[in-house]
Amino acid sequence: MSAHLYDEGHTIAGWTGFGIAAVGTGIVGLGVCTGSIAVVGGGLVVVVLSVLATWGLHLSGWGKPPGVRPREQWGMRVRDPLAREGHTGCVGCRLAGRGRARRATAVVPVGSGGAGGELAESVPLSSFE
Repeated sequence: MSAHLYDEGHTIAGWTGFGIAAVGTGIVGLGVCTGSIAVVGGGLVVVVLSVLATWGLHLSGWGKPPGVRPREQWGMRVRDPLAREGHTGCVGCRLAGRGRARRATAVVPVGSGGAGGELAESVPLSSFE
């Protein structure tokens, strides 16, 4: 349990990504000071790797969903139990194909009458509201 009275969002994914990005920006700074395009490019590659590492850790449950988490999940070493399904409104989860709203559909008979064996079509339930 965290000693804080609010959810700061500190996660393994966040701190790992921050650490790798800090090293990458340090390399970019070194490249700027030495005038080396290759070192600047290498530093930018490390920054991109930090984004990928953070994303991967988030998808494996070491990140946090958007918004405030329940109090029992405030600790940094607590894994997110909802990561496998994806988080609603999370760009990272949507990019991975998770967290999309599942559209429910209903099968509605087409035509009038009601004799069995008629064709049916799938209609989104939102059209009935």
